Amino acid sequence: MIEKRNTDRWVRRYHAADESPVQLVCLPHAGGSASFYFPMSQSLAPAVDVLSVQYPGRQDRRNEPGITDLGLFADQLTEQLVPWLDRPMALFGHSMGAALAFEVTRRLERDHGTAPVRIFASGRRSPASFRPETVHLRDDDGIVREMKELSGTDARILGDEEVLRMVLPAIRTDYTAIENYRAAPEDTVRTPVTVLTGDSDPRTSDEEAEAWAGHTTGEFAIHRYPGGHFFLANHQQSIMRIVSDELSAAVRQG
Repeated sequence: MIEKRNTDRWVRRYHAADESPVQLVCLPHAGGSASFYFPMSQSLAPAVDVLSVQYPGRQDRRNEPGITDLGLFADQLTEQLVPWLDRPMALFGHSMGAALAFEVTRRLERDHGTAPVRIFASGRRSPASFRPETVHLRDDDGIVREMKELSGTDARILGDEEVLRMVLPAIRTDYTAIENYRAAPEDTVRTPVTVLTGDSDPRTSDEEAEAWAGHTTGEFAIHRYPGGHFFLANHQQSIMRIVSDELSAAVRQG
């Protein structure tokens, strides 16, 4: 089995909290990196040990090929997380990261006999809510337009062609993975699910967000916020409070 010290390509701990009773694994959106969750790590430490996942193909892993199949993505990430199962674990995923959190949880429950204490699914429709999307087939300009529409990338980066050339391959592989992802309505986990959604997110309707309830046999909760796809940037305090309260409750019940 992989040891913790050999997972550092995937797992980043910006504020290590070895004494915390619970860990929160944070999974970025398509094109995102582990550092996206630095503020969450800073806010929740030391009560929560935040593990931020660094996907292949970006930042210090930019020379590694990206993963274009979400199932394979989940297989590889689950393997990296198994050494961390010595404490209760929750998962927080935004956009593509939410679907990845669901698939990792399925594997932890099915193959390792352990259920995370909660999934926080942010900015993503339910696994079986399919929309035909082809962003990954666009040229580079088309992908940039998508990024601007979702307001998820700093305008300074969008204006730097050299940086864009480095980032776009990773974004394309991520979009390939998530746009080709399929889940069946009967695919469920026993882990409780909390959904966070923006009321004007062009990629997730209210009905699609509510449909997450059909993918868990555990508790389900949904919290709606004003804003689009990256609504969480403007509601960090409220979201941190929800995450902190629900993890504290899970530890007390555990």
